[in-house]
Amino acid sequence: MRVNRARLGLVLLMLPTLIVAMDMTALLLALPQLSADLGATDIQQLWISDSYGFMVAGLVITMGTLGDRIGRRRLLLIGAAAFAALSVGAAFAPGPLTLIVARALLGVAGATLAPSTLALITTMFREERERGRAIAIWATCQFTGGALGPVLAGILLRYFWWGSVFLIAVPTMALLLLAGPFLLPEFRSDRAGRLDPTGVGLSLGAVLLTVFGIKQLTVESVPVVPLAALVVGAAVGLLFVRRQLRLETPLLDLRLLRSRPFTAVLVALALAGVAMAGTGLLVTQYLQSVLGYSPVASAVLFAPMGLGVAAGTMAAPALTRWMKRTTAIAGGLAVSALGGLLLVGVRGAIALPLVVIGIAVLALGTGPLFALGTGLVVGSVPPERAGSAASMSETGNHLGGSLGFAVLGLVAATVYRSRTHGTSDSPAGAVAAARRLPPDQGAELLRTAREAFTASLHVTGVVAAVVLAGAAVLILTTRPVTRRNRATRNGPVVRSGPAALSDHEATRS
Repeated sequence: MRVNRARLGLVLLMLPTLIVAMDMTALLLALPQLSADLGATDIQQLWISDSYGFMVAGLVITMGTLGDRIGRRRLLLIGAAAFAALSVGAAFAPGPLTLIVARALLGVAGATLAPSTLALITTMFREERERGRAIAIWATCQFTGGALGPVLAGILLRYFWWGSVFLIAVPTMALLLLAGPFLLPEFRSDRAGRLDPTGVGLSLGAVLLTVFGIKQLTVESVPVVPLAALVVGAAVGLLFVRRQLRLETPLLDLRLLRSRPFTAVLVALALAGVAMAGTGLLVTQYLQSVLGYSPVASAVLFAPMGLGVAAGTMAAPALTRWMKRTTAIAGGLAVSALGGLLLVGVRGAIALPLVVIGIAVLALGTGPLFALGTGLVVGSVPPERAGSAASMSETGNHLGGSLGFAVLGLVAATVYRSRTHGTSDSPAGAVAAARRLPPDQGAELLRTAREAFTASLHVTGVVAAVVLAGAAVLILTTRPVTRRNRATRNGPVVRSGPAALSDHEATRS
């Protein structure tokens, strides 16, 4: 009976995990329609799109520790109620400013959900193999939700108005509120980190400034403001780190980073986020700007990326029966690097099948990292600190995604402008310019623009392959924790994650 309750609870936890991930990307297709209806300016559109992600990334550290402190189920249900109410407010927003505020507050609510769901899984599944399978399912929902968000949004927008994209969260959160008190256990600990207001402010400032600076690098022609934001964000982050290292019960236990496997997995998660976000950005644009598919058709063609992640994460626990976890993770990343290289061959008649296969292979290989790596992170701490560890994993994912959009987007834009000799900033701009030219000149401009963007996709594939291969090497070459260096001032740090990995694999080697 207890096992069945835990499994039903796991199914329930998948719902908010999917919704939070989908809310990150579902607005991409709805943005043009809602902007036209609300009369949003370009700057307002940017904040409508980004305010949600900014707040999730900035507050996930705080919410992870808060859940450990006041109760993970309590925080999850509070966040679910707020998310449902704010989704209704966003769906019926009368103007762009109201929608921006609603989206930002949705980000606050969303930040309570992700670390709470992952930390509750560690409470519900104490046996390592069961916990590994549960985390694999959680990772499948999280990483496929972001990829499938535009697909669902495209279907909804075909039959309903833009507010329907927000309303899909309401019945999901209502079900969580009704069933959560019966299916989910409560967990709180007096040994969890204190909610340090100064630390909260420093962490929020550091993450928001960093993410803002990274995102703005792709849209600012003169990068003074983005670079200033990055410098100030780094300075605030340094103050946050110094404060956390001095506190006896810190908001975020940075001493966990002394574990080399723990740190290696966090870095690999961020690098995989860079590769997936960057290639996803370029592929969705390529499908529309070069191959000429509609936004809805492009979203459907992009679905294999989400399906690839789902297949990889679900297969990951089975792989550990035949190989070490580090081998499974590194091997998967090597497969992902191959997927990036497949994008280099995209051209001519084979362009569409090669794009679809490339993103599917790239996503498939990241599955073991997202499933096994996330399990190693949350399993490497005592149960009372699982929320804090989950927040570190989530922060790495968000920063990796932001870096992917910014860095690979900037690389692609540079290649594009170079190939068009500065005559065009984007394929959309080339289309607009071609309409004002004679037919022959307009056709030549479009041909050059499409070839330039295809070259950008090729370079992005190479960069993604290098990043993923580097992550594979990092995982393989990281020396496991030994019994002599597991303890810290706060007691044993590693209990069932990296330490268990090294023990288990030492007996198999």
